[in-house]
Amino acid sequence: MTTAAQRITWLRSAIARWEVFLLFVLVVTFVCGAQVSQYFLRPSNISIALAGMTPAAIVALPMTLIIVTGEIDISVGSMIGLCATFMAVCFEHRLPIEAAMLLGIIVGTLTGLLNGIIVVYGGLPSLVVTIGTLALYRGIAQIILKERGVSGFPEWYQNIGFGTIGSTPIPWSSIIFILFFIGFAVFLHATHWGRALFAIGNNREATRFSGINVKRAILGVFVASGAMSSLAAIVLTAYLASARSDTAIGLELPVITAVVLGGVNIFGGSGTMPGVLIALLVLAFVQNALGLAGVTPEGQQIVTGAVLIVTLIVFGASEIIKKARATLWHSRAIVSRD
Repeated sequence: MTTAAQRITWLRSAIARWEVFLLFVLVVTFVCGAQVSQYFLRPSNISIALAGMTPAAIVALPMTLIIVTGEIDISVGSMIGLCATFMAVCFEHRLPIEAAMLLGIIVGTLTGLLNGIIVVYGGLPSLVVTIGTLALYRGIAQIILKERGVSGFPEWYQNIGFGTIGSTPIPWSSIIFILFFIGFAVFLHATHWGRALFAIGNNREATRFSGINVKRAILGVFVASGAMSSLAAIVLTAYLASARSDTAIGLELPVITAVVLGGVNIFGGSGTMPGVLIALLVLAFVQNALGLAGVTPEGQQIVTGAVLIVTLIVFGASEIIKKARATLWHSRAIVSRD
């Protein structure tokens, strides 16, 4: 049986967890949002906030895996734009929307594969590679669609983006996200392959010597990023009821912000899917409250960027404190042995 001291220690460690702090921030966000506007807590507004969050949330799932390994993918917004463009062109040429969606998924998977191949076998930093492919994929989309947009999609398809389940405020797109979230969470936290990603982020060389195929694992997470970006393109195109070459431009900022805010170490090796989920909700409802308060999209982007910077500073400071404590403990242990 556990003693009272052990229970108190467990309670303190649970309260100190980053996810608990994020839950507190989420509650504060709801309280402040309710003060900002009388419409904030209405089911229709909550539905709008959830539906608007879903495309970024979908992409945040593979982004979590990528950052856990110590890599990053800046090209997710451009991959979404390229997939949406291919879907739109296929639909314009009278292909069924189902076929257009399938081709969009193929395009997204191939773009993720290209990113992974260059990073893994080219030996180049993922930040540099994906900045390059960000421009490449967006440029291809702009050449194909130019300034025009494509609309007129079937009603059932558009319901994927903003339709709700019956009379509830729960969007269909949120159900899609929840299903994939469960799958990614189980993969990362309950499988050998998920634990291998953490090992890669902590010490790549040691992981390689332990027999894990590091190159294949990193290639796999980039392919997953491309495939999930195509799914986000399907949802976002349905939500907007149109497709343009500039679809999802700048989406990488809220995605990376949510992952880092959720407690995933930007240098790799640690993080949780539940933390990312709570962070996504915090960002979604903060942006929603700002919108109801009349803050412009540019102002909301400033807030998102500020949150990312502050989070990085906090995590950087915590890493310094951890290293200082470890050094102090090690020096004390040496002194005690002497």
